[in-house]
Amino acid sequence: QVQLVESGGGLVQAGGSLRLSCAASGITFSSANMAWFRQAPGKEREFVARISRTSINTYYADSVKGRFTISRENAKNTVYLQMNSLKSEDTALYYCAADLGGVFTTTPERYDYWGQGTQVTVSS
Repeated sequence: QVQLVESGGGLVQAGGSLRLSCAASGITFSSANMAWFRQAPGKEREFVARISRTSINTYYADSVKGRFTISRENAKNTVYLQMNSLKSEDTALYYCAADLGGVFTTTPERYDYWGQGTQVTVSS
């Protein structure tokens, strides 16, 4: 079975940093485009960042550009999200997602598998 297991969420003060990790199993990790989404209560899922199979292409939402960095280590079947200069508006449940198709997309419906979500709370 396919499983995405996230870790690294927590409570942090504004201006601080967190690094999220997502370990994948049950898929050929190097064949998957990976992405991070987030969702606040009462809101729809919001695209955060994505990375291509070999890390050649990355793309970020304008709200996090320059502060967040997505990366992956295919030998470890793991994707990361380094979050710096955190703001209170970054508070959300963060999800890791895998897209086994060939299209590079920010649309959540196009992603095949999802992690359980990890909570990030930023105090102002």
